[in-house]
Amino acid sequence: MKVSRRTALKSIAAAPLFQRAFRLQADDPTLAAIAEAVLPSESSRNAAVTAFIRWHADYKENADTDHGYGNTRLRTTGSRPDRNYPAQIAALESAARAAGAASFASASLEQRRAILGTAIADATVERLSARPTGAHIATDLMGHYFGSSAANDLCYRAAIGRDECRGLLRSELPPR
Repeated sequence: MKVSRRTALKSIAAAPLFQRAFRLQADDPTLAAIAEAVLPSESSRNAAVTAFIRWHADYKENADTDHGYGNTRLRTTGSRPDRNYPAQIAALESAARAAGAASFASASLEQRRAILGTAIADATVERLSARPTGAHIATDLMGHYFGSSAANDLCYRAAIGRDECRGLLRSELPPR
């Protein structure tokens, strides 16, 4: 098959557009609206969203990981979990407009929760994973938060700092 120089140059010029990965933004109103709908009101939702975004920014595709206990096979990370998010966000926006709201972020809390409930059911997410999987942005955010040290502290109403190195000084005392 013969390819013209013009077609080849167009393909080369368009290649960076396809290689550019989706990136979550801290000021995304849809992500903030999702956090408000699915995370506890007592939590620091901004901090949870920032940690979620940081996790995705630091994610490396096909990186070697350690093997699990009792398993000698090394594993690698998969493709970026956020690859599905643009379509999921667009579906949330579309559902909000169909419900009469101007956008997902402007929909009432009850409308957002109903839209997310339907979207999560459609995605057939049955359990929250501590690591984002890409199954749905809302369940990935919830799993990331509920597996965090901050969620653990909120649950027990104490500054346990499960994933933090506290040292031995005063380690015999209960957490604040």
